[in-house]
Amino acid sequence: MTYQEIVELTAEHVMYTYKRLPVAFVRGEGCKLWDAEGQEWLDFVGGIAVCSQGHCHPKVVAAIREQAGLIMHTSNLYYIGPQARLAEKLCRISFADKVFFCNSGAEANEAAIKLARKYAEVHYGPQRHEIIAARGSFHGRTMTTLTATGQEKFHQHFHPLMPGFEHVDLNDLEALRAAITPQTCAVLLEPVQGESGVRPCAAEYLPAVRELCDEHELLLILDEIQCGLGRTGKWFAYEHYGVKPDIMTLAKALGGGFPIGACACTDQVAAAFEPGDHATTFGGNHLACAAALAALEALEEEGLIENSARVGAYLRGGLQGLEAKFPLIREVRGMGLMAALELDRPGAADIQAELFDRQILVNAIGDRIVRMVPPLCVTEAECDRLLEALEGALGKMEA
Repeated sequence: MTYQEIVELTAEHVMYTYKRLPVAFVRGEGCKLWDAEGQEWLDFVGGIAVCSQGHCHPKVVAAIREQAGLIMHTSNLYYIGPQARLAEKLCRISFADKVFFCNSGAEANEAAIKLARKYAEVHYGPQRHEIIAARGSFHGRTMTTLTATGQEKFHQHFHPLMPGFEHVDLNDLEALRAAITPQTCAVLLEPVQGESGVRPCAAEYLPAVRELCDEHELLLILDEIQCGLGRTGKWFAYEHYGVKPDIMTLAKALGGGFPIGACACTDQVAAAFEPGDHATTFGGNHLACAAALAALEALEEEGLIENSARVGAYLRGGLQGLEAKFPLIREVRGMGLMAALELDRPGAADIQAELFDRQILVNAIGDRIVRMVPPLCVTEAECDRLLEALEGALGKMEA
């Protein structure tokens, strides 16, 4: 199909829930994409932190092809070999003892919320059901995860929201302490908030939250859907803080581009769930788990997590160089290959458009933030190309 044919067919039959940029991609490899007209693009969005292994990683492609020729789906009424191996792998590289598999990040957070409430009811009674989350967070678009999300712009038009959630400012320990009541069962946080502009928890904050949860017998749930699996330069972002959660949610990079989510937890917490408490038709099927196993192997065997730390530091250094040159940059934030620059004025969409014209993809968040979450195989040379384009765009803005 030509680009125009794709646009027309989309307009005629696909619900208008996305403001799409004027391009249709048909092929990808590493950090590069090719559109329907044959143009090559440099991708610093990576499917929004999904394609961490690079587009169409050969190991993931081969695993999908092989598994698709054997068996794709049987349901969780029966044992699934790739699922068992994937669970073992995730537990080996993390704090977790048990894993529940689903299809997306929102589903993983739904599972975590249900698990936390069931655990609290079993141990403390039904009055313990409230969950404290952070303003600026993003946990999904189902009605429950939408309510957990601490951004009012996502709530508009969908009231009444679900009860049982409170929100406090990120990195404000005293506000969190004050929000705890006899009804609180858990605290839900992203170690690095992604959708509000790459905002990390302060170094001292997460350890203090862990202590507060232990003091009040609350579960700590960490949403690592965007920041997990090598994105920050370690397997999991919580490792930077020297803490371990009780529950962790994953998705995005887990399948190397194939849809899969996971809710991981300790044995103690997992014991709250019994058969019938939670389920999914497609979650953890043969094909998804085979893709995820290959995706994790690629991250581990090809040094992509180490590359994330090294090239991520290089990218932030370049962004900080631009910050020193252009006063309109208010702040550079990031960890590993999860980076953002915030402007002191509206203009993020203009920067995104300027780079788009140069066949470079970045992500404008609101009016003032530009986010970069490229595949973890990105090179310093590719970062240089991005930085040169950003310098040109910022120069135009300043002029």
